[in-house]
Formats: sequence, structure tokens, C-alpha cells
Amino acid sequence: MRVLKFGGSSLASVTRFLEVADIVQQQGGNQSVGLVLSAPQGVTNLLVELTDLAFLGSDYQPLLLQWKQRLAQLIAEAAMRVSSEQLKAVQQLADEQEQKLTERLQGISLLSYCPDHIKAQILGMGEQFSVCLMTALFKSRQVDVALLDSVALVKSQGDYLNAVADIPASEQTFAAALAKQSAQVYVMAGFVSSNAQGELCLLGRNGSDYSAAIVAAAVKASVCEIWTDVDGVYSADPRQVKQAKLIEHLSYDEAMELSYFGAKVLHPKTIGPLARFQIPCYIKNTLNPAAPGTCIDANNNGDSLVKGISSLEHLALITVSGPGLKGVVGMASRVFATMAREQVSVSLITQSSSEFSISFCVAQLDLAAAKKALELEFELELQGKLLRPLQILSDMAIVSLVGDGMRQHRGVAAKFFASLAQARVNVVAIAQDSSERSISAVVEQKACQNAVKVCHENFFSHIPSIDVFLVGCGVVGSELLAQFQRQQQFLQQRNVKLKVYGIANSKALLLDEKGIDLSQWQQQMQLAKAQFSVADLSRFVQEQHLTNPVLIDCSSAEPVANLYVDFLKAGFHVVTPNKKANTGSLDYYHQLRQVAQQHRRRFLYETTVGAGLPVIDTLQGLFNAGDELVAFEGILSGSLSYIFGLLEQGVALSQVTTQARDLGFTEPDPRDDLSGMDVARKLLIMARESGLMLNLADVEVEGVLPNDFAPGTDVATFMQQLPQLDKAFAERIAEAKAKGQVLRYIGEINEGRCKVAIKALDLDHPLAKVKDGENALAIHTRYYQPIPFVLRGYGAGAAVTAAGVFSDVMRTLSWQQEM
Repeated sequence: MRVLKFGGSSLASVTRFLEVADIVQQQGGNQSVGLVLSAPQGVTNLLVELTDLAFLGSDYQPLLLQWKQRLAQLIAEAAMRVSSEQLKAVQQLADEQEQKLTERLQGISLLSYCPDHIKAQILGMGEQFSVCLMTALFKSRQVDVALLDSVALVKSQGDYLNAVADIPASEQTFAAALAKQSAQVYVMAGFVSSNAQGELCLLGRNGSDYSAAIVAAAVKASVCEIWTDVDGVYSADPRQVKQAKLIEHLSYDEAMELSYFGAKVLHPKTIGPLARFQIPCYIKNTLNPAAPGTCIDANNNGDSLVKGISSLEHLALITVSGPGLKGVVGMASRVFATMAREQVSVSLITQSSSEFSISFCVAQLDLAAAKKALELEFELELQGKLLRPLQILSDMAIVSLVGDGMRQHRGVAAKFFASLAQARVNVVAIAQDSSERSISAVVEQKACQNAVKVCHENFFSHIPSIDVFLVGCGVVGSELLAQFQRQQQFLQQRNVKLKVYGIANSKALLLDEKGIDLSQWQQQMQLAKAQFSVADLSRFVQEQHLTNPVLIDCSSAEPVANLYVDFLKAGFHVVTPNKKANTGSLDYYHQLRQVAQQHRRRFLYETTVGAGLPVIDTLQGLFNAGDELVAFEGILSGSLSYIFGLLEQGVALSQVTTQARDLGFTEPDPRDDLSGMDVARKLLIMARESGLMLNLADVEVEGVLPNDFAPGTDVATFMQQLPQLDKAFAERIAEAKAKGQVLRYIGEINEGRCKVAIKALDLDHPLAKVKDGENALAIHTRYYQPIPFVLRGYGAGAAVTAAGVFSDVMRTLSWQQEM
């Protein structure tokens, strides 16, 4: 016999019932089929809610009407499919159930009490209706079908609502029943059973899987198939992890671990009877019957490192601790005997090596009962200070890594905990059994989904994510978005998922939970109304469970730079070409680095000095190797490099400034560049990176323009007056040329002092030939002298700056992988 079980999602309508019938007839072949059915979708939930409302004395009539309508709808759908006689039998059962349910609910409501045996009778009605309806449909197809009474045949022990199978007794009842009748298809209800006294007992909520396993074990079936609404068991819950992969094969032990720790496609008790009798089990999809599904059997495929990641939520962690535990025989036994008496299931246990404490997880719903029972059991020890007051952490979850192959591979635990750290998840407790088949960590429930996503990313999909939020969509920001869009295929080929979830300017914030369409972002920004704030972005990240948020600040705004610490504390990496944060107060400068380190985030600012040139990274590399800065000089402004290159060729200052402004090499107000303050900020960043703790006021600044030139004028007036300086600059250029020199705007660090100014350079100087928008830096260090370390390349233009920012954004991934 083949045993096939179909869940409620496979029985949502009569059309679905008929699809199940098709599958059963196709699967049967030369073997008979034992068909185990759940209740029609949603029916058991209605019965649970009805019972609860009646117990509370609330009005349950509207819900009772809904239950009646649900059955009536199914009967109406079946009317055209079955004979009048068969339909009458289904209707008769529905009428009997309605009468019985009405009487039971009235009694519960009057007494404000619902005994477990009455509740079991109510909650098991849905499965019995499914059996009656399915039997009628098979008979209409002239299929040789027999209805088996699961209440009589499936024997169990324990309480009425969560009974445990009695396999030997079930073997006897099934053997006797099958000897009396023969059929091609035997239809029976899941979820229900009976104890030794013949009373109806339930096998635990969602226990129809367990029913199928009991039937398979009792009849020694060749296979047990669990049909549901997914293709099989996945490496993680596909509703939480979109990249979850179908698992083709699991051992019994792996399946038990996954189901116990939250894999909802399997009931936790299902595997036991199948493993005992070595019956293979397949998890298959009713909506995709041709799919191979997941096979569960005794074979151990140890080649696979990790099979799945599961989570168990809505837990509380209880810790019993104190000197009264150490070395005292029987204390742990008393703890768990107390839980057993209260029928509280313990999900995870861990004990300190000092025997000072025992911690374990229970369902959040059982916490009050567990706490009360423990305080009563250890009343004397608590009063005598032999035990400390119970420590309780609510709203916890367990994240588990499962796989038979973990035992043969080193470093799995290290990678697991590194992944949790990457997700910024605090591990409260750890447990691992001696088989090394699974390792579990207790975490806060609010962090559970992030933990699962990052672990899955590192163990399975190997597709790290970059979750971008851009502030400032001007010239550089727009170019960066264009580069993101152009590079999507390149990133996908290298298994990197980069999505822009937010774009903000001074007026609005655009957010999209699916990622912003970068071909339409300008139009979408016009419709955006939200305002940019740390709180709003943090809330969005938490709601969308983004694991690697990166704030990119392409503005030049000081208020945004002042928020970097808050963003780092909120879990964002910060990438910026904005120089304001690194040239503000020294206290803020140090705070940024301390907070980034404390919160394991990156603060990256390579483009603040050399645009696309790797200046900061080069400096840090030299210093990490023990080098020391002796002196520095450099052309740090691409716009001034462009201007002074054309001045050398005889172009007038006013003309070249206008040209540079039109090309976008300068700010809209060229005085921002000609003042020298931009270069001063870059030089200060270089100085601070070198260990000189200076402030901006410590940098000596000689601007390109006289300090008293065109003060207080607007840009247009300034540009009109600028030709007044053409003659003086032409004379200065000619004077330098006569001496065999060129003028360049230089930033230099020497003997701990910083200065930016126009400087005449000999033609053989390393910086003399730097022009046309190039940047160049001559770094004199203890290792690099007398010939300096020179970096040279374009430093002006949005493309190179955006490329530098892009490079910094990608460095957040290398940091993750180092963890």
C-alpha cells in the first residue's frame, strides 16, 4: 500500500478535491492507496475560534453561520459531480455535525467550560467531512473505494488534544479492518484517533501528517507521501527567504531536526514512525504533481555541508541559576520533571560548564504556567537564596543550522556565528548535540528573520546583498545611479545583489520596498512626499528585513554629515564624498570611527580627497605596514588643475573659469573652488589620516583670488568683475615662465603644518606636468624617500567621483566576507 496525505490547502474547493482524486488514481498503479485527508482549508481554524468564543461567553453565531456556509458551499460545488444519493450522504453528515456542534457550543457557553474531550470532538469534525465528500467523489468515478474510520483504527495514548501514536495497537486494528474489506482506495481522516477506552483523541494541531505516518507504519506501506502546496522541503522558509532552495534529499534525522525547529511543511512527530520502519517519505506539491519533491529516507548524504536553516519563534528563555545548583544531584531532574507535570514542552536546553545555571526555551504561551510551577517547586531554595530569582527573556526565537555533513566539516559553527554577527544579531544561548547534526542559537525574535536571511545567504545562495539609500541626487548622485543601473548585469554575474531602496534630496524621500526602478527614478522623485530622517530609514530597513543597508551621502550638506553617527548606530554602513564630517570637530571625527567599530559598520570616504584615486586606502596601507609620513604635497582639486593648466597656455583667468564652470568642473559658484577651502578640507583629511590631530583653522589658506575681491556679490556679478584679475594673473604666469617654472595650486604638509597656496614649481617637479583636471599626490614617507610615492589621475568630473563611491560601496561586501 502507498499512503498519501493531502493537507487543507489541497482541499480548498471541490475542484481541488477532484485534482487530489486525479493524483490518487495516477499514483496508485498496482498498489492500493491509503488516502489520509485534512479538513478543508480554513475549517479547523473556524472550529477553534468557535470553541474559544463559546468558552469566553462571546457571540459566536456569526462565526457559526460562516462555518455552515463554508460546508454548504462545498456541497453545492459537489452537486454537479456526484449522484443525488451520494450528495444526500454528504448533506446528512453536515446536518449531523451542525446539530452536534450547536449543542456542544451551547453547553460550553452556559458552563464557561470546555473539557478537552469535548474540544477534541469539535476540532476533529473537518477531517471527517473531507472523508465523506472525497468518498462520494470517488464513487461517482466508479473507483473501488472504502471509507476507514480513523477514530477506531488509529490508536493513541496520552491526552485528548495531543496524543501519541500506539503503533502496535494500530497494527492490530488495521490488520483486522483490511482483512474484512478490499478496495483500491481507502479513505480515512487525519488528525483524529482514539485511546484504549475508545474516546476520540487528536494527534496535535496540524497532525494529519502524523496520521499518515502512523497509517504507513501500521500497514507497512511501501511509501508515505505528504502532499502540500509547495514543491518540497526548502533550505529555509521561502516566504522569508526568496532564494530558498529545494532540498532533494534528507535523512530521517535531518528531517526531524528541521521539522522540530520550525520547518512548517512537516509535522514534528511525522518522521518517528517512518524512521522506525524505514518507510521512505516524499514531500510533494498538489499544484505541481510532476515535480520530484523531497525524498526522506535512511540514506545519509554527508557530502552536503548544511541542508537547511529553520527557526522556531514565539519562545521564552528561562534560566534557573544559583549556588544551589552546583554539584547537587537531581536539581536538573527536578526542573524538567516540573515542566513535564505541567505538560510544558521544552525546546532547547543549555547548561553552563560551572553547573551554576540551566537555561531552556518554552513556548511563550506556556511561560506563565512554567514560571509559577518552578517558583512553587523551588520555593525553599529561592527563600534560602540557594537559587536566584528566575531570569526570563520573552519574545525569543531559535535559529538552527541542520545537516548530517556538518560533522565532517570544520568551521561550520564559526561561520554560523560570524553570519549572526554580520546580521547584527545578539546570541543569547547556544546548543549543539553530540551528533553535530544541528547547532542552534537563541536570538531575539525581532532579529530572527534577518538572522535566517544572512545565514542562508552565506551557506546557500552565496549572493550577498547591498541595500542602498542615496542622499543627494545632483551631478554625482545621478551619475552614481546611472552606474548602478549599467552595472546590474556585471553584478549579477558575480553573484552580488545591489538594489537602491531609497533616494532623498533636500525636498523629499523616495522609498520602494521592491527596489527603485533606476530607469524611472527622476519621475518617481517628483511624486515623492516623505521627508528624510534616520528614524524613517531605520524603520523601513527593519520592516523589509534588509541586512546590509548602506547610506551614500552625495550631498555637500553639513546637517546630513552630522547624522552619520546615528546611521552607524542604526546599522547602516556610511559611504560619502562629503568632506564635512571628516573636517568637523576632532571629537566628531573620533566618534565616527569609534561608533563604526563598536557597531561593526564601515565608514568609507575614499572620494573625499582624490575622487576616484585610492588616496585614503593607500595611506592606510602604508601606515598599517609601519610607515610614517614625512611630508606631502599634492594637487587635490581637479577643477583648479584644469584652470591652472589653461592659464599656463595663456588663457585668461575669467575665460578659463567660465569654461570650467560650464563643463561642471567647478561648483555653480566658482568661488567655492577658487577660495581654496575645498583643497584645505582635503588636506586636513590627509593630515588627520596621517595622525596629525589638526582643525580646519590650523590650515593656512591662500586662495586663488584676493580676499577683498568682489565681496558680498552674487555669482553673476562676480563673473562680470572677474576679468579685472586677468592682467595680474597673466603677469604672474609670465614671471614664473621666465624662471622656467609653472604655477600650480598645491596643498602641502610639512613638519606638522598644513598649507594650501599657489606655488611656482620647477619643470622637473613631480607635480609640474599635472593639469587638465588631473589630481596628483606626492607622498614622502620613511619608506618612500627621496623619491616619493606618487598617485596621479583624473580628479574632476562626476564619472570618476561616482566610480570612487561605487568602489567604496562594494567594499562593504569584502568586509562582510572577512567576518
